[in-house]
Amino acid sequence: MLRPIRRALLSVSDKTGLVDFARELASKYGVELIATGGTRKALADAGLPVKDISELTKFPEILDGRVKTLHPAIYAGLLAKRDKSEHMQTLVEHALPEIDLVVCNLYPFEQTVAKPGVTEAEAIENIDIGGPCMVRAAAKNFASVTIIVDPVSYGPVLKELGQNAGQLSRETRRELASGAFARIAAYDHAIANYFLTGGAPGEVNFDDPDVLPLLFIPNQKLRYGENPHQRAAFYSDGTADRPCVATAEQLHGKELSYNNILDLDSALNLAREFAAPACVVVKHNNPCGAATAGKLADAFGLAWDGDPLSAFGGIIAFNRPVDVDTASALMDPKAKRFIECVIAPDYEPYALDGLRKWKENVRLLKTGDLTGFPKGLDYRRVDGGLLVQARDYGADKPDAWKVVTKRKPTEAEFNALYFSWFVCKHVKSNAIVLARDTQVVGVGAGQMSRVVSVEIAVKKAGEKSKGSVLASDAFFPFPDNVHAAAAAGVTAIIQPGGSVKDPDSIAACDEHGIAMLFTGVRHFRH
Repeated sequence: MLRPIRRALLSVSDKTGLVDFARELASKYGVELIATGGTRKALADAGLPVKDISELTKFPEILDGRVKTLHPAIYAGLLAKRDKSEHMQTLVEHALPEIDLVVCNLYPFEQTVAKPGVTEAEAIENIDIGGPCMVRAAAKNFASVTIIVDPVSYGPVLKELGQNAGQLSRETRRELASGAFARIAAYDHAIANYFLTGGAPGEVNFDDPDVLPLLFIPNQKLRYGENPHQRAAFYSDGTADRPCVATAEQLHGKELSYNNILDLDSALNLAREFAAPACVVVKHNNPCGAATAGKLADAFGLAWDGDPLSAFGGIIAFNRPVDVDTASALMDPKAKRFIECVIAPDYEPYALDGLRKWKENVRLLKTGDLTGFPKGLDYRRVDGGLLVQARDYGADKPDAWKVVTKRKPTEAEFNALYFSWFVCKHVKSNAIVLARDTQVVGVGAGQMSRVVSVEIAVKKAGEKSKGSVLASDAFFPFPDNVHAAAAAGVTAIIQPGGSVKDPDSIAACDEHGIAMLFTGVRHFRH
């Protein structure tokens, strides 16, 4: 059902586009404008006829503006059902005007608490009370009332008013109400999260867990999920403001798939582990290649050559802007590479231009500067519940790693062990990584038996296993892992330690002249 807008109540914090919107309402459709405080002043200063809200309520704003819209004169005009005679008669008896449109965006709580050094008092003053109440009332009565909570809605509303002689359809009013309720939910989520975390987003009291408010907003539609018969969509964390897949800008290529997004996230999180220029190649959510080097192009070459067979059709992540040399190496026509996606902090202009011309469908994503590793919470859905944990970050203390064998690793071996350990952290358990210098040469991932993971990594590495080092994400339950590694030519091992069979593994290392480090930290990735 179409309904006209004759009277509008405006109360906004964000005044973007407000004056132009209100001017068209008043001049073209004869809408009576009523507004609060700063909103009324902005409209009046623009020369628009506008009434102060106190003219409706017959009561002044009090308590520094904390109380201004909480009044029966406002809520009766919002909540009265226009098709119910008793409601309309009540308005007449009490001389209460109908309100057909509410324009209200809320105090900037999220922006306030995001500022460095914000005090609790400042945060509390930016908790809107009257605004959410007014929005909920208007949205509840969308059959008769229009609610606008975002300036982006001004244009479409004006367009429909123009098409319908100053009236809006029920479908539009319902759609706007849906957006309004979503905005209130997001606002309340931000406030609850602030109080639950003490102003430290992404923190939870695991000792005494409380209700966990979560908010995810639509990011993009997906053609399908892991498989074509599964419907899917990508949602972003409402608090995500860091460089990551969810905030990355796609610069080129066809739309991302569900599996692309999973692999991009894995590749990027490993790439950002390293201070030196790094490249990571991920396939099916596991790194099949990774390397660091003095130049990004060299890191790419080493990462790809670690397992070029598995790299075909993979995802590539860089922790530095892609330069012309790196792009040229990637596009080398002799290599005939097939790559699904590239993600990097940025791209040099000529590099980006070349990659765009190289292949029409390759997805190119830009994250911005990758400073630090993402902290906060990690979520895993299970049927009927949600697992929540702190991210696997900051547990490693290389200075505390212990040499448990007779032979100490050489400096070169230690550097390779350091590199392989942080790659292993991002491989599905049971995880084994073989590396030479700062190049991955073999990966064994996701096996039920750790020694089978060793055997797979060795097979992948081939001759490159000779002189390599080995990283294991968890302890060796038996010394068979050491014997298999020794047979392949591994010279040094890094693992958490902590097995009752540790003495057997240490003795096996000593038998083969292998150096071994215990980290005291496990990195399962299920």
